[in-house]
Amino acid sequence: MSERQIMLYLHVHQPYRVSPYSAFDIGMRHDYFIDNEQVSNEAVFRKVAEKSYLPTNRMLLKLLHTQPKFALSLSITGTFLDQCERWGPDVLRSFQELVATGRVEIVAETYYHSLAFFYSRFEFEKQVLMHREKIQQLFGVTPRVFRNTELAYNNDLAEWADSAGYVGAIAEGWDEVLGWRSPNYVYTAPGVKRLKLLLKNYRLSDDIAFRFSNQHWAEWPLTSEKYIGWLDAIDANESLINLCMDYETFGEHQWEAHGIFDFMNAWIPKWLERDGNSFVTATGAVTGHEPADEVSFERTVTWADTERDLSAWLGNSMQQEALRHLYDLEDDILHTHDSNLMHDWRMLQTSDHAYYMCTKWFRDGDVHAYFSPYNSPYDAFIYFMNAVRDLRLRLIQHAIGEENG
Repeated sequence: MSERQIMLYLHVHQPYRVSPYSAFDIGMRHDYFIDNEQVSNEAVFRKVAEKSYLPTNRMLLKLLHTQPKFALSLSITGTFLDQCERWGPDVLRSFQELVATGRVEIVAETYYHSLAFFYSRFEFEKQVLMHREKIQQLFGVTPRVFRNTELAYNNDLAEWADSAGYVGAIAEGWDEVLGWRSPNYVYTAPGVKRLKLLLKNYRLSDDIAFRFSNQHWAEWPLTSEKYIGWLDAIDANESLINLCMDYETFGEHQWEAHGIFDFMNAWIPKWLERDGNSFVTATGAVTGHEPADEVSFERTVTWADTERDLSAWLGNSMQQEALRHLYDLEDDILHTHDSNLMHDWRMLQTSDHAYYMCTKWFRDGDVHAYFSPYNSPYDAFIYFMNAVRDLRLRLIQHAIGEENG
């Protein structure tokens, strides 16, 4: 019986959403993320905690206790951990319990779930360091594998992650890049010394993350037997299957009433009953497998939308202008050494703000609208730009204060 491993990777994130911030608020108040009738960050956090985070963590902890060959990897943003400390110490404890088992790995990323890699290498590295320190503080571990925001990956990121000492990186196993090759191997990247790539098997991942409750899907309903059959049908030489999805898949995107928890509790133990089958962390995957080939990502690939590029965040002029104006403030913001200014500037870097400005149509547009708290992408743009204008005004006031001081 050949050995086969699954690397299950789940991403945990909640943004602070910008409240309706009008032109009349500029210079009058600086609380861009305050809760109100339209946008309540606390209410969203607690709703998703009760529907997804807490029941999912209970499910995973039970699987870890009852299935010795079960393991998984998580990425947890700094903005999510900030909200846990503020509104959900019970949620934080439940994640700490998972990591304490020794079979749950935390993957590195940017603290603010930002696109800083594409705008400022200095800011990007600062956020990665902030995230590492937060993970060390709360969980007592140091990440060894890296994932960029929304799996946004290219050859430049591979070289950076390799030089930063990471042993692996997670990316989308996109057909246009892989060509005839399968995502079910470990790969390496051009110009790196030791970094290995774990590529998402997007078909098997998205069967759970996106299609599970879709009654118009030809394969609905997805049973544990059917899913295990698909896993078994993979060529025996393809010994590593990377399943990557959002944490909110469980209970939020796919409701408990639709059977998502029952499905996970069924197929994982059944699959592990087979001789040679096991789960592995991201680090275990890259250290336990030799690269099958080198894969070059000459353009940036993400795990979002049908294009698998950055168009979900930079596909229209509103998004491009919003992020350009924000990152143009970098030098002036950092030179103030004002912790409040720097914090607000970094909070506005969270990629969700640009995501809400997306104007795509059809299926991708429906997904964007589902996540957005605003009436339209244009509202998201206006509120965001008003907050950026207020930041610029605060910079001017800070400079005047320095001169008078």
